[in-house]
This record gives sequence, structure tokens and C-alpha cells, in this order.
Amino acid sequence: MDTFLFHFKTAYAFWLVDHFHWMWPMLETLHFIGMALLVGIVSILDLRMLGVAKGLPIAPLQRLVPWAVFGFVINLLTGLIFVSSAPGNYNTSIAFRLKVLFILLAGLNVLAFYVTGISRAVDALGPGADAPRSAKVVAGISLFLWVGVMFWGRMLPFLWTQGANAE
Repeated sequence: MDTFLFHFKTAYAFWLVDHFHWMWPMLETLHFIGMALLVGIVSILDLRMLGVAKGLPIAPLQRLVPWAVFGFVINLLTGLIFVSSAPGNYNTSIAFRLKVLFILLAGLNVLAFYVTGISRAVDALGPGADAPRSAKVVAGISLFLWVGVMFWGRMLPFLWTQGANAE
């Protein structure tokens, strides 16, 4: 991972963040908006599958998923700029590695949700219907992983070695 982050560092990203003092706060704001879209929508769907707000049918909630994907794309792009502007701070950070691990596991969880057919079973649920046990397991894992992503992301500034990017 160290080698990947070293080669990922781009002079342009470093220059942007270093020379425009408003760039980092703007990127943080966009990152937060993306996170709100992603985690907010995913949480609503997960909580509904776990039995909260059973009066809501799931199919209309599923129409919000493209907005969650849009939030993920925002976070991916801003996150790549963060990493490329200071890779030394990230490649030594256990918080960063755990955040990436949680994101990858959340991706596998989403893949399992769609590939195994759980999503089709959930789409058919009407108001008041209970989600299958497999959907509840996926939803619980999803909530845990996305809370973990946010936790480890928040821990980044506290758990990295400052000045580690002196390459």
C-alpha cells in the first residue's frame, strides 16, 4: 500500500491544496455532503429492512439509491484528492487502512445484496411486510460498516504520523 500511495501522489493535487487555502475546506464540505447522501440513504434503507418504519414500502425508497451512488462518487473523488495531496500521512495511518477496509467490505456487502437476489425479495415488500432474515443480516452489516467508515475517517487526523510525507 505504501508504494501505491507514493506513486499516487500527484503534483497537481498537492499544488491545488497547498496554494488555494480554500480548497481543503471546500473538499471537506463536498466530502461531508457526499457522506450525508450515501450514509443517509443507505441508513434509511437498512433501518427499514431491520423493521423500523414498517409502514413504508421499500421499492420507493430504492429509487433513492442513485443519489447514494452519487454521494459515493463525490466521496471517492474528494478522498482521492485528500490522499494524493498528503500520501505520507495516509499510508502510515491505521485509521486510513481500516477505513479503506470497511469501504471494501461495505462494497462486498452491497454486491452480496444484489447478486444473491436478496434485493429482489426486498423490492417486493409492501407496507407492513417484514424483510427476510438474509436482508436483515445484510442491513445490520451495512449499518455497522458505514458507521465504521465514518468513525475511522474521523479518527484520521488523530491517528496518523504527522510529517510522515517527507519523501
